[in-house]
Amino acid sequence: MNFKNFLDKTIFLWLPVFLWAMVIFLFSAMPTNPVSQIHWQDFIVKKSAHVIEYAIFVTFLYRALYACGIDKKKAGFYSILLAVFYGITDEFHQSFTPGRTPKARDVIFDTLGSISAIYLIWNYLPTAPEKIKKIAKDLRIM
Repeated sequence: MNFKNFLDKTIFLWLPVFLWAMVIFLFSAMPTNPVSQIHWQDFIVKKSAHVIEYAIFVTFLYRALYACGIDKKKAGFYSILLAVFYGITDEFHQSFTPGRTPKARDVIFDTLGSISAIYLIWNYLPTAPEKIKKIAKDLRIM
């Protein structure tokens, strides 16, 4: 492997994975406050955040694995598996954060975000408008 290839794989492909994992970790280390005084609104905002942050995380994981030569289905499966495992460890991490408690349902929302992202990558991107496909190809998601 030459130096340019090493930089490409390390910086372009894997750095976003580790930076996003750090973002998730740092958010989990913060005490939480209600977003709204109305319980269902607070619930929707917080659980939507779980879905979105893990959809982004699994997209970074998938992109890195797929671009490193792992076939599409395995890259999707491994990405979801790694994201769910990270979600479980993140809930454990929250057990040490004041005002936070680990919840199995948060892992379920993390899993929903992960599966949704892979579903969209596999089923939406191939039929997306050319502009979106070009962006996805430039980012090596397809």
